[in-house]
Amino acid sequence: MEGIRTRDFSLKYTFESAQPLSFYADFEGNEITFPYGHSMVSLKLEGDSKSGIFYIKGVRGDTKFGVAEAKRIFRLKDDMGKIYKSIASDPFMAEATQRYVGMRLTFNDPWITTLSFLVSQFNNIKRIRLIIKRLMDRFGSEIVYDGKVIGKSFPEAQSLASASIQDIWKCGAGFRSEYIKTTAEYCTNNINLHDLMGKNYEKLKEALLEMRGVGDKVADCIALMGYGKLEAFPIDTWIKRTVENIYFNKRKKTIKEIHKFAEERWDGLAGYAQQYLYWHGMHYLR
Repeated sequence: MEGIRTRDFSLKYTFESAQPLSFYADFEGNEITFPYGHSMVSLKLEGDSKSGIFYIKGVRGDTKFGVAEAKRIFRLKDDMGKIYKSIASDPFMAEATQRYVGMRLTFNDPWITTLSFLVSQFNNIKRIRLIIKRLMDRFGSEIVYDGKVIGKSFPEAQSLASASIQDIWKCGAGFRSEYIKTTAEYCTNNINLHDLMGKNYEKLKEALLEMRGVGDKVADCIALMGYGKLEAFPIDTWIKRTVENIYFNKRKKTIKEIHKFAEERWDGLAGYAQQYLYWHGMHYLR
């Protein structure tokens, strides 16, 4: 069992903070288990959020999941001390970074990120997980180890592209079913999401907005968590409300104005600032 020493990393806060992994992975006792390609992987963190050891163990013996991939997915090379120093420039953000020490952004497969955030629209985490799990059960491939089925893979774009809207609807996706179907077709026939990796943030967002069902917020979520664009600042109802309450004395602001504010205040770390604003705001303003 391979181990990675960690600093400023909380698997619990990272998992709970409404990121793609939390939509389809299972978390219990500081251990996370999820499909990775056609393998099942289990990761366990021992220690606390300040200092610990991240153990990697494959549920399937021939898993290709390695140390490098764990570091990439959980952004373990990010210097959180420097990030906190940069984004915690006011009392609210200082409290957020102190309360949720170790909450990291994750770096996910672009298609997994795209489907996850299509499902997330006008939804809560519990229901998002339910829909994603049903999509996996219905459209994912069997993961077999030692002659036994030990799980299902995350559904590929091709599988959903060939499915009917009715079949997707049966997974509980509701109005999102048509968006899922058309986006899966687009990603199968018109674009390779991995080919967008080299684009800068502005060009990437333009390309993502061409997909049906992908608006400003979802495009920024995909850019941030599927492509690692830390300048992306997803704006939903909670972020808008939090920014207006904390920084503008409850005055209403447009999405464009909030984007400009975030860019000027947090520059290339706006994505990290958003994660802490979102999670702290959800509890602070509820």
